Parts: sequence; C-alpha cells; structure tokens
Amino acid sequence: QVQLVESGGGSAQAGGSLKLSCVASGRTDRRYSMAWFRQRSGKEREFVAAIGWSGASTRIGDSARGRFTISRVTATNTITLHMDFLGPEDRAVYYCAEAFRESTSEDSEDHAVWGQGSQVTVSS
Repeated sequence: QVQLVESGGGSAQAGGSLKLSCVASGRTDRRYSMAWFRQRSGKEREFVAAIGWSGASTRIGDSARGRFTISRVTATNTITLHMDFLGPEDRAVYYCAEAFRESTSEDSEDHAVWGQGSQVTVSS
C-alpha cells in the first residue's frame, strides 16, 4: 500500500510562485508515473502535470504549460510541482496521484492512489 502526503501550497499574489511537494511512502518499489491534478471550486478535476517513473519524461497540461514544472527524485520518492506566474485561475485544491503504469497519463482514471489535497490560493 502506498500513501501520498502533500506539503507546500498556501497563498501567493498574482504573478508569484509556489511549490508543492508529494512524498510517497509504503510500497514504493513500483515503477509508476505520478501526476498532479487540481480541482477548482465548482469544476471537475483537471490534469496539471505528470512525470514518468524515472523522471525523464514529463507532460504538462494546457493550463500549466510555460508556467509550471514537475520534477521527481526517485531516491526520496518525492515529486515537486513548481508553479510560477500564478493567477487567480490557479486557485484550487491540488492533488498528487500515482498511476498504475510507468508512462505518464492525463487521465485521472489511470491513477489509483491519491494524496489528501493541498489548497492553493492566489490573490489579485
């Protein structure tokens, strides 16, 4: 059983930056990709970014492209989402998730384990 614990997030002003981290514990010997999703108030959960097991491949969602980067340290089972140029539209609860496949996926249905969620608030 894998557990995902998120940290970071919080509040930022528009144009600012924040960082989210997610540490996996438990059975971490599986070679699975991981991802970040977010859910804005009244909206469906949407894909933000994903990274392959080795960290060599990444996929960034349309809303995050050019502003957010995802990275991974396999030795510490940690993924990080660096968010720059934040805007009010980025206000959401962000979730890290582990897929049940090695390659990246934008589909939430491909992710079986989820973190508890971290709130990100952006003020204009």
